[in-house]
Amino acid sequence: MIVRGLVARGEIRQELFDQKIVFPAAGSLPANLARYARARVRSGVEARAFADVIAANVAGATAGRSYAEIAEECRSGAGGDAQLVRLRETAFVGQLLRASLLGAYQAWLVTTLVVGLGGLFALIGVGFIALAWS
Repeated sequence: MIVRGLVARGEIRQELFDQKIVFPAAGSLPANLARYARARVRSGVEARAFADVIAANVAGATAGRSYAEIAEECRSGAGGDAQLVRLRETAFVGQLLRASLLGAYQAWLVTTLVVGLGGLFALIGVGFIALAWS
């Protein structure tokens, strides 16, 4: 379990690295994320932080409205408004990107759990072997 968890973590790290996602400059980030300024996303924790950046950007662009709210506006008769259609697309893409990054973060947490359980099971096994030899 330990080995598989570490291999999976490496796969997540490689996939995030291959995406070439880079945090913006410190002035464009919330204060709590300033430590990530200009850093490349390489871990689940960083993916979660970047998802928060996307959420803030989408909220700013949509005045806090979700994709579902904007889509409902389009359906309710304002669908011919080109600006509203572009806003719906922006919200959709932003939420899709955010969901993908949150999926990477969740997978990262699962690898942590798998490694931890592997370590726990190994200790239990060592304990049983020690009991058998005594």
